[in-house]
Amino acid sequence: MSVPEHNSGKPLAVVLLSGGLDSMVTAALAQESGFAVHGLTVDYGQRHKLELVSAARIAERLGLTRHTQIALDLRAFGGSALTDAIEVPKGGVGDAIPVTYVPARNLVFLALITACAEAAGARDVFIGVNALDYSGYPDCRPEFIASFAETARLGTKAGVEGARFTIHAPLQHMTKADIAGECTRLGLDPAWSWSCYDPSPEGIACGLCDSCRLRKKGFAEAGIVDSTPYKA
Repeated sequence: MSVPEHNSGKPLAVVLLSGGLDSMVTAALAQESGFAVHGLTVDYGQRHKLELVSAARIAERLGLTRHTQIALDLRAFGGSALTDAIEVPKGGVGDAIPVTYVPARNLVFLALITACAEAAGARDVFIGVNALDYSGYPDCRPEFIASFAETARLGTKAGVEGARFTIHAPLQHMTKADIAGECTRLGLDPAWSWSCYDPSPEGIACGLCDSCRLRKKGFAEAGIVDSTPYKA
């Protein structure tokens, strides 16, 4: 089965655009690979709402073909420091699955972007998961991403009719330093993106949560200045 092209003549891909550094770099890599990009952002009730603002900014700066934001309030389930009244840890990155893990989030998100892709006639889906620097998250593992591609084949009209979905995870085996390097190579401004889990009331990144620590460490190791201001 042939896959429809966007009116630009390029094949269409849907990218999960959270507004974070990884999703920004992923969207730019999808464009570099020759895709017309439709960004999908999910407002899942996260405490760090500034990433939604960042997602819209990134979509505009990259000139995405389309940007869609949908609401899916996972606060109804709770169970995470990002969606419940649980303190965001700031003592450093550990080895255990952290309380900032949102139950089955990437499973839910992959289902949503696959649905979006199928509706749009796209067969390529991009997600900015990264297994090396944050392997504590089970839904970032390569085996999970590979298994979802088979799930998409079995559970969609397009898959049953022979148009398989390809799940792209271009950052999966990169370190945060590698991702910072790609950000610079692609001509992106780090400050367009948002990573902090617990910003100040003034909208400044805390600099101490796991996400801030990993981001700062990546840019430092790459020898690249992160233009994002941090409180600590």
